[in-house]
Amino acid sequence: MSKEFNIAVIGSGYVGTTTAAVLANCGHSVIAIDIDEQKVEQINKGTSPFFEEGLDSLLTSARKMKTLEATTSYEKLAGTDIVFSCVGTPDNPDGSSNLSYIFSAAKEAVKHIKPGAIFVQKSTVPVGTGEKIEQLFAKNNIDVAYVSNPEFLREGTAITDTLWFDRVVAGGSNKESVNKIIEVYKKLESRRDEVASRAGVPPLDAEQKGSYFTTNRNSAELIKVTSNAFLALKISFANSIAKLADHTDADIVEIMDVVGADKRIGRAFLNAGRGYGGGCLVKDVSGLISSASEYGVDLQIMTEVSNLNSSMPGYIANKTKNLMGSLSNKNIAVLGLSYKAGTSDARKSPGVKLANILAKEGANITAYDPEANGEAKKSLRRDIVVCSSLEEAVKETDAVFITTEWPEFIGYNLSKLKGLMHGKLLVDCKNEFSIEEVKKAGLEYVGVGRNGSKNL
Repeated sequence: MSKEFNIAVIGSGYVGTTTAAVLANCGHSVIAIDIDEQKVEQINKGTSPFFEEGLDSLLTSARKMKTLEATTSYEKLAGTDIVFSCVGTPDNPDGSSNLSYIFSAAKEAVKHIKPGAIFVQKSTVPVGTGEKIEQLFAKNNIDVAYVSNPEFLREGTAITDTLWFDRVVAGGSNKESVNKIIEVYKKLESRRDEVASRAGVPPLDAEQKGSYFTTNRNSAELIKVTSNAFLALKISFANSIAKLADHTDADIVEIMDVVGADKRIGRAFLNAGRGYGGGCLVKDVSGLISSASEYGVDLQIMTEVSNLNSSMPGYIANKTKNLMGSLSNKNIAVLGLSYKAGTSDARKSPGVKLANILAKEGANITAYDPEANGEAKKSLRRDIVVCSSLEEAVKETDAVFITTEWPEFIGYNLSKLKGLMHGKLLVDCKNEFSIEEVKKAGLEYVGVGRNGSKNL
């Protein structure tokens, strides 16, 4: 039977809150630490600071079992065996990673962490960060092992990804500590059905077993950003071919279905559309480029990936502008402000960027998202009207842009949608719809790489 530990989780964002909730439901005694008093109060009430399916249920369960407590006090570290650092790493204006929260958390931990504890870095950091934190501990004569344990969860499926992980990476020089972190995940794997039931999320294949990899510290730090960079590359590659498909009357979906059937390539992430966004891929790509530059390495391929991705919202806006003749005074609805379905996260959202581009062109924009309205407002132009329902957003519009694959958008009755609109243009920014079904409903379809040169 795997051992239960006293664990601290620093940071109550997507990674930290999910990690704390899951581990607390596996029987560990967990302290969640955050400097934001409002987040602490919410967690102690059993509610998440953000939307993530099943997370409220796990927090409520852990609070009832008294295995989870949130606090602003780092003094609680004194009684913990393992400390997971899950604080944010936003990007600086130049694209490099802002590590101020990382080092602030480490400096606070130094004051209270007990000798013999393990400091685990789950946040995505540039290679070489762990070495600097180890030097900080050594400078303060603190006998603490450092382990790099990058996260691979996705917002919207964070609990399932945590419970049914495909791989766990633990990197460090202290083998005993690295193995102890592996032990934490093996216990998690043994309890996943029970935890999933409490969360109310559907369980995955009971036979699926995660893989465990132990590496050195620097390899572990590079693994996460390399994984995300490759996924971003696949998306941008699909978008580059989609632009060619638009000029040749080819269909990018048909193309990538066949290309992805090659087992050496795979279909995942070969989806053309408005580009990637959120708090991971964008900053991880820019952070990797910046980190490589510090070592004298020019990652030109990733620079092109970033540039191509940035171009996609404008590409779709221009494509629509050419079709409509002008966007000035056109009434347009943008459905989808979160960067992906299943989350309230609107950071670097292509939907938000597209709404702002359309508004700047003189269009009258209404927007709606099931979960991200509040978070998106701070990034939207002031003249954009955020609505409380899909129906309110699309009423009497000339065109509707579907920018996020929320089920209520993709599954909406297209004939009903047509009846609510003044015009009939449906812009499918994620290539989610059947062209035939859209046309059958009396709507005109615009996709990305699906329409040929007639819509350029």
